[in-house]
Amino acid sequence: MEAGSSGFSAMAPPVFDGENYQTWAVRMRAFLEGCDFWEAMEQDYEVAPLPNNPTINQIKYYKERITRKAKAKSCLYAVVSPAIFNRIIACESAKDIWDFLKAEYQGDEKIRSMKGLNLITEFERQQMKESETIKEYSDKLISIANQARVLGTDLSDNRLVQKILVSLPERFEATIASLENTKDLSQIKLEELLSALQAQEQRRLMRLEGSTEGALLAKEQQNVRGKGKKWKGKKVNGSGGSEAAAGENSAGNSKNNWRRYSSCQHCGKQNHPHFRCWKRPDVRCRKCHKLGHIERFCKENRDQQQGEAQTI
Repeated sequence: MEAGSSGFSAMAPPVFDGENYQTWAVRMRAFLEGCDFWEAMEQDYEVAPLPNNPTINQIKYYKERITRKAKAKSCLYAVVSPAIFNRIIACESAKDIWDFLKAEYQGDEKIRSMKGLNLITEFERQQMKESETIKEYSDKLISIANQARVLGTDLSDNRLVQKILVSLPERFEATIASLENTKDLSQIKLEELLSALQAQEQRRLMRLEGSTEGALLAKEQQNVRGKGKKWKGKKVNGSGGSEAAAGENSAGNSKNNWRRYSSCQHCGKQNHPHFRCWKRPDVRCRKCHKLGHIERFCKENRDQQQGEAQTI
């Protein structure tokens, strides 16, 4: 299979920067196998020279073998960082590059064993936090287990199940108790356990969201009731503009609304606004047109009425 004829080659290969060699090696091998370069990498075969007067098929086969080895080497050059490329530039074949990276970053059996032990220690120290979800916590444990497996350390799914069961927070106790009563936990599958825990976590989240919405609704209704009890009339103070507005709104119903007025600044009474008080300095009599009194208390008006009474 030619790499150029496959859509797989259009995928970006995994880049190696010197960290997590085991994970990169697994992904890179899968990529090379998909591109049909792994044979050239693994066997590092020799390409025999063409015979005299070669046939078309012989020429084609020769070019394919040469090209596959060149592409495998070029692929490894492309997936390493510049610092690592400077260290493999002297390697003559793709297999030489692969073996160099393996010896440099994977190490011998002793180093691999130490790395595996470190991963086991990290695995055992893991505890689920209150802020974590089941998916986040399980993904972390599975990632550590997979790294240990690449190094040759066996971390089975049954070990993962046991670790999850003993490291969950208290909020999952009811689910664990239910599983103990209905299933054999020593035989339960990892996927089945995670599904049950995620379902319980989702129900709990829905209950919390419902209680939060109910509390907010109750608070909003309480605020609405509180606002409805407040007096919605305009407060009248000593300023002319506010009192004038109050007087205009209550002109047709002064008997019912007299308590809304503050004390008049001219006479001290509360049954009228100050601009209607007859004792205000700018009041003008409509009879004599003089300031300081109204028509009912006009002296000229009283004299005229007395004269008319005597005439009668």
